[in-house]
Amino acid sequence: MNAMQVRALMHELMDENPFAIRAVLKILSVEFTAAVPTLAVTNEPQPRLLINLQFVDQHCRTEEHVKALLCHEFLHVLLRHTDEPGKPTQARHLALDAVINAIIHRQLGEKYSSLMSSYYGKVQGLAQLLRPMDGVELVRYRSHTRPGNQPVPAWWHAWAGLYAGKLLADDVEQLARDLSRPGRGRVDAAGEGGDTTLPGLESLLGNHDDEMPLSEALQQALDRARKEMNGGGIWRNPGLGANRYELLVNAKHVALEEWQARTLRILRQHLEPAHGAPVAPVPVTARLPVLSTSDRRAFLRATWSPFLPEAQWGATALRPEGRAQVYLDVSGSMNAEMPLIVALLGRLSRWIRRPFWAFSTEVVPAVIEGGVLRAGTSGGTSLECVLAHVEQTRPACAVIVTDGFVETIPTQRLVALARHTRLHAIVTRDGNPARLREAGLAYSQLGRLPS
Repeated sequence: MNAMQVRALMHELMDENPFAIRAVLKILSVEFTAAVPTLAVTNEPQPRLLINLQFVDQHCRTEEHVKALLCHEFLHVLLRHTDEPGKPTQARHLALDAVINAIIHRQLGEKYSSLMSSYYGKVQGLAQLLRPMDGVELVRYRSHTRPGNQPVPAWWHAWAGLYAGKLLADDVEQLARDLSRPGRGRVDAAGEGGDTTLPGLESLLGNHDDEMPLSEALQQALDRARKEMNGGGIWRNPGLGANRYELLVNAKHVALEEWQARTLRILRQHLEPAHGAPVAPVPVTARLPVLSTSDRRAFLRATWSPFLPEAQWGATALRPEGRAQVYLDVSGSMNAEMPLIVALLGRLSRWIRRPFWAFSTEVVPAVIEGGVLRAGTSGGTSLECVLAHVEQTRPACAVIVTDGFVETIPTQRLVALARHTRLHAIVTRDGNPARLREAGLAYSQLGRLPS
């Protein structure tokens, strides 16, 4: 995993925007450095995201692992400044990280939380709360026995409850404090004075050192993120004032974001350029501790600052060209989902040929402006006009978004098209893919849109 790949995954994560992460990622400049063990967000007027590329290369085996790491640090920045006052104990560090990892597991799935499963795979005792149970542990928990017919520890109930979303940070912190009392034994936890000393907490993910008040830039970015969340907090204790925020959005919002995430994954799968696709140079910027003649502000700062400032440098990078053509069914039955699909397509626009195409009984150019689809329509729905357009333009890939209520499609025609175009249909949840299936046209059907 190299620096360019990590930057690309950050842009993808901003598109996907889990936990309203985009507001913070957009203000961070990225610096790859061995000065931090994993990654950290600096608390300064121009915040930086510091990433240990060696750590990423060693522990992040998939793209989802990198995204999980970035989400973990974002949630850490959010929560370490909204939790209870006072110097964090190891019990609180454990509680926050365990809750963050459980949220990532529940909201983003096992592909993401498998980073924690791997990284914390050998820890013992309460530090196991930092990852979800594996298959063997789940079987043991459900049967309540371990090898030798030994019962599972009582705190395993808390472990299962945490990843089921039934425990909050207070519960985990109190559990750690209870098990740290003298006489409870080092297998579960050790230490005195209400704190814990646990194997596995020596190398937690993210930054655990910054206890300073937020910089104005970070505060504003987090406030924008919190506008997509609702009140309450992850702590049960009252009296935390105006800075108590609910980490998870309400049920309808969660369901809608899950629908959007699933739909975005389907769209990306069929729109992303294939390996070896043509590439084009695009301008990129980077901040380096080397003066640039194009960055006058950094040059002026160098005349009085004892430290060499970072300057903005321009460069070019190669990015795969958009080769996919998208055909949008603009019949009336698509009205409910179309605005959301259009918004998601806007995030993937760099992979899509212009113009977009709309169809009813004819194919016409379509434009997405401000998240609104603008196109003429003749009413009705027919795929004949789409297939004829694909035959004429011969794109490398074509994606048809439709409700599936179309005429019979000749199979032989699809076979001929497949020689030069990868064709895929995306069918709305209440649509009917029967005609597509009969013709052998590959399709994906969306989940039900939350009401």
